Amino acid sequence: MKKQGYRGIMLLLIFLWAGMILGISFLEAPLKFQAPNVTLGIGLGIGRLVFGTLNKIELLFSFLLIVFSFITRPPVKFRYLFGLLCIILLFQTIWLLPALDERAQIIIDGGIPSEKSPHMIYVVAEMIKLISLISAGIILFNNSMKMIQKEGLWKAS
Repeated sequence: MKKQGYRGIMLLLIFLWAGMILGISFLEAPLKFQAPNVTLGIGLGIGRLVFGTLNKIELLFSFLLIVFSFITRPPVKFRYLFGLLCIILLFQTIWLLPALDERAQIIIDGGIPSEKSPHMIYVVAEMIKLISLISAGIILFNNSMKMIQKEGLWKAS
């Protein structure tokens, strides 16, 4: 497969990932608590399952993007944004999600967690990831278009 094919897969992964963050973190998560008969405990249980699964998918996508980056050699700006994204993802995976899971389990079990919740940190991290993904995708797309034009495969009007 040529570099452009791998770049196409990278773009698909990037924008699919961004869509998943938009759909899950910024749409599903707040709306589930407005559904009738969804208690806080049920909502938190669903959230733990959904965000745990999303995290595993994000780790897979980041791994695939790293592999494809070695093949395609994307622009430096892309690599910096993707590096930031990977650092945030690791932070979420190693510390933030386990802390939120523990807090949610305390609530599900009927306990009262400490006052300090890392939830807002998670929201900010999701916003930064989303902006980084969209920006990296645009950079990669523009760079790919320049490469295609340079190779004479497509001519802009």
